[in-house]
Order: sequence, then C-alpha cells, then structure tokens
Amino acid sequence: MAPSIDRHGYWGRPTSTLDWCEENYVVSFYIAEFSVGVGSWCFHMTLLYEMQLLDELPMIYSTCVFVYCLYECFKQENSISFFPIALLLIFSISVTVVYLQWKEPVFHQVMYGALVACLVMRSIFIVTWVYPWLRPLCYTSLGIFLLGFLLWNIDNIFCDSLRASRQTLPPGVGVVTQFHAWWHIFTGLGSYLHILLSLQIRSTYLKYRPKVKFLCGVWPTLHIEPQKMS
Repeated sequence: MAPSIDRHGYWGRPTSTLDWCEENYVVSFYIAEFSVGVGSWCFHMTLLYEMQLLDELPMIYSTCVFVYCLYECFKQENSISFFPIALLLIFSISVTVVYLQWKEPVFHQVMYGALVACLVMRSIFIVTWVYPWLRPLCYTSLGIFLLGFLLWNIDNIFCDSLRASRQTLPPGVGVVTQFHAWWHIFTGLGSYLHILLSLQIRSTYLKYRPKVKFLCGVWPTLHIEPQKMS
C-alpha cells in the first residue's frame, strides 16, 4: 500500500490502517477512492478506521458461513451441527476482539486467508472424490478468485509505477489500471460461482436435479428441479 498523497477531501485526514494505490480524492471531493469505492464504498469513500472494520470484519463472518455450508453439505435435511457453529462463532469473535485491539491489517489478511484455504481444500476434495463432474465450475471459481488476488498483489507491489503511468494515460485508460477495483470484481465473481458450486453440491446430495443455465447466454444461474419420483 502506498502512502497517502497529500490531498484531503470531505472526510479529512485518513485514519484507516490501509490506504490503497488509487490516488485519493481525484474524481470527487467526497469519495477518497472512487474506482475501488464502487465495490466497497464505506471504507474506500472515507478511509476511516471505523469504516475499514465495516469492510473487513464482514469478510470473516460471511466466509465462516461459507465454510459451515460447505463442510456440512452432506448432512440430512433439518439437521444442525452445533460443534462447527460454536467453533466458527468463537473464531469470529476472537478475530474481532483481537483486531479491535491490534490494528494490524496483516492479521486480518492471514485469518481471512486461513478461511479461504479451508474452502479451497474442501472444494477440491469434493470435486476430486465425490462429484468429479463439478470440477469445471469449481476450478473456474477458484481461478477467477486467484486472478483477483494476483491483481491485488500487483496493485500493492507496483503501486508507484502504476500511479506514475496513470499520469500519462487518458482517464478512460488509466482507470483500467486500478487493479484493486478489479480485485473486488473478480473476487466477487469467483465467490458467486463458488456459491453456485455449494448449492449444486448440496442439492445433488439431497437428490434434487440442479442445472447451471446462462442468463442471456452469459450470466450463470442455478436452476434446481424437483426430486425424481422413485
């Protein structure tokens, strides 16, 4: 993450522990990071620490839900496993308490990465040993997510070069180099496809007939047909 350019806007001096590569308050006096702010507006618009928490902690909570759903996908209907719920709840609370006291973004990134690793390992296990015909959807979702992660790292490592190049590029072209914004797009799409994968795994186990169909020939959706009559 690059240091903040000496440009202040409506929200004042940034107090967040992270300030991304996009130049602050270039497009709007009211939005610190305009391109990235489209995907995560509270944090990237204000760069305030409180808004950073609203951006980052829900990443932990929502991924815990994904982990539970994927690890419990082979349970009977209406059955509830309280142990993994308690474990994930304790994990979420612990991460929250520690992060409120220790303003270290690397801690959040490691905890989030651990949850994502759990999802990846579980997904690969299922499509390798249980439902191998779901490999294309699984690997597509993981590949798109990893592409977003790659662009996120490029944005961090080569920030100075990217900022310098944007000074010489037309605005319409320069915005394409906002790789942190692309991170939001690709990880959002990868997460969406992974949700479709989870739904397909669960509905297949319950003997429904899920089918991936494409809206307007482009956007994948899942249609679940009733169980076959025995």
